[in-house]
Amino acid sequence: MTIFAFLYGLTMDYEVFILSRIREEYDRTGSTTEAVVRGIGRTGGLITGAAMILFFSFASMASGGELDVAIFASGIAMGILIDATLIRAVLVPATVAMMGRWNWWLPTWAARLLRVEPSDPRPEPPTAAPSGVPDRAGRTR
Repeated sequence: MTIFAFLYGLTMDYEVFILSRIREEYDRTGSTTEAVVRGIGRTGGLITGAAMILFFSFASMASGGELDVAIFASGIAMGILIDATLIRAVLVPATVAMMGRWNWWLPTWAARLLRVEPSDPRPEPPTAAPSGVPDRAGRTR
């Protein structure tokens, strides 16, 4: 239970950092897919580097002589490694891209409670077809 609580505290700030960057890109572009690509592209290396520093720090603590510290440190090191590779690099971007505009939906009652603007119900802009490919109306570009 302690390892879970410690990992939750360590990894939540990185998740918030990634998602806030994705949200900034969404506000700028209006496209969730483009926001995910740009947000992860700008923050991915920094966050993965920080996670690797933490992983190696706890892995070195796991090689110490104290059994309780070694168990705790190896659990934390493995949790950080799983979070940095599987969760932050694969699951979070895939889920955000799959959910599309529903990521940014905020009900009116929650917006009133938080004293912010309610979410914008605008639909995602259509992705542009490559040149030479007909659009829905049969026109080519």
